[in-house]
Amino acid sequence: MRIQNSRIFVETTSGTDILDLTAPVRAELKKAAVDTGSVILFIPGSTAALTTIEFESGAVSDLKAAIERMSPEDMYYAHNERWHDGNGYAHVRAAIFGPSLQIPILAGEMSLGTWQQIVLLDFDNRPRKRCIMVQVVGESPS
Repeated sequence: MRIQNSRIFVETTSGTDILDLTAPVRAELKKAAVDTGSVILFIPGSTAALTTIEFESGAVSDLKAAIERMSPEDMYYAHNERWHDGNGYAHVRAAIFGPSLQIPILAGEMSLGTWQQIVLLDFDNRPRKRCIMVQVVGESPS
């Protein structure tokens, strides 16, 4: 059994950023040289999340619109009363999507669908330097 831990760092803006992480995750998987297993991704923090989507402008735009309908930025959030930071919506959005993903590895490749990419959703109302933790667990090729 092989376990490799690493991190991917990205800079975000003060809007709802949706960033494609597929290529950097593939690079970490290649370094790990695992044939069968899984890659586990986790983002620390309570205003960002991870998911998958077809990363093309129409789907990304649709996702942003759906997120705004689910938890509008301009709604009342009790969190804002306590901390006065104006990002209550970001906490709600991140909780809905969740902070982690686990993707099976078969024949040394992530088992993503043809049009499926890994994305970071950063909802915070200020720029951030985000750290995505990557853990590859599995067996090396024989």
